[in-house]
Amino acid sequence: MPISKPEATSIWLRRPLPTTRSSPLSRIRIVDAAVDLLDRRGTSGLTMRSLAEALDVTATALYWHVNTKDDVLDLAFDHIFGEVALPEPTEWQHDVRYLMKAWRAVLLRHPWAPAWIGRPVLGPHVLARTEFLQSALSRGGLTDLHLAVTTHLLANHVIGSALTEATFRRTSDPGLRLDARRHITADPTAFPTLNASGHLDANRWSDDELFEHGLDAILATTHTKNAAAPHPNTSSPATH
Repeated sequence: MPISKPEATSIWLRRPLPTTRSSPLSRIRIVDAAVDLLDRRGTSGLTMRSLAEALDVTATALYWHVNTKDDVLDLAFDHIFGEVALPEPTEWQHDVRYLMKAWRAVLLRHPWAPAWIGRPVLGPHVLARTEFLQSALSRGGLTDLHLAVTTHLLANHVIGSALTEATFRRTSDPGLRLDARRHITADPTAFPTLNASGHLDANRWSDDELFEHGLDAILATTHTKNAAAPHPNTSSPATH
């Protein structure tokens, strides 16, 4: 008896569900409504029932297009990355900076999104922008492991920065960050380095400054390592 292959967990790895021609729904309608709900209520406020109510359909109707709430979130996440326009390639560092800033802006406009990146992101919008990033890095001379590591560094810098910022922005207590800084400075001898560095001190450096300088540091390290690496066309000195 043949063993059936388990269904892929990602909507991007499954065949599209068959739909009836008379269906009043489409994926794009579902995604638009889902993004609106997510922006207003967060992931906890998105359920199949609340999404069906927003679309004025029954929850059963949704299952002709998606299997689970995770499917909806995967579609919504990829959809918002479509907000990042892909320009014609220019100087490679300029392109990397543009994309990283645009990604961060998207994640901050949709504060539910940074925490969802723990899942595989395989939608066409995300992959097209990752291709743009790696193409820029490749034009800068990065290859193989160096290319993979730098891609991860840049992505994690954007995700981590956006997640931290979104968390503080989402809280109902505007003084939370100030209270956190006061907690650190209450006993200067307990955390002397954190006191001196201004950790969590929004009055010392803005989130924008921290992000920009972090991006500068990654690109500077990348450039230094790339310059130090032997050029593939450089031949080793002849031995006698």
